[in-house]
Amino acid sequence: MKVIQVFNPKIFFMAEKLPFGKGASINRPPLFCGMNYRFWKVRVKIFVESIDRGIWDTIENDPFVPKVQKDNVFIEKPWSQGTMSESKKAQFHCISENIITFALNSNEFFRVS
Repeated sequence: MKVIQVFNPKIFFMAEKLPFGKGASINRPPLFCGMNYRFWKVRVKIFVESIDRGIWDTIENDPFVPKVQKDNVFIEKPWSQGTMSESKKAQFHCISENIITFALNSNEFFRVS
């Protein structure tokens, strides 16, 4: 009787070395392994915009920080005083950080963090 080995650790850890990670998923961002950045950027942009275009705007531009004018000076508004629209825009920054950090393998993560 021939025994088939289901789990091969060599194959399992090869995914870390693949240039594009595993196949496409609508639930996980494309994995960046340090190769072919231009290809990955297009894929991650499509992934992010499919969630909300405001998130990609946050990635390309600065994160939104609600501000209020006090004595002719703009200061950061406390989160508790923000409107629903301001809270949503500010939340885009948290979502974008989550997506980008999960789209990096461990080597690339520690290069940018």
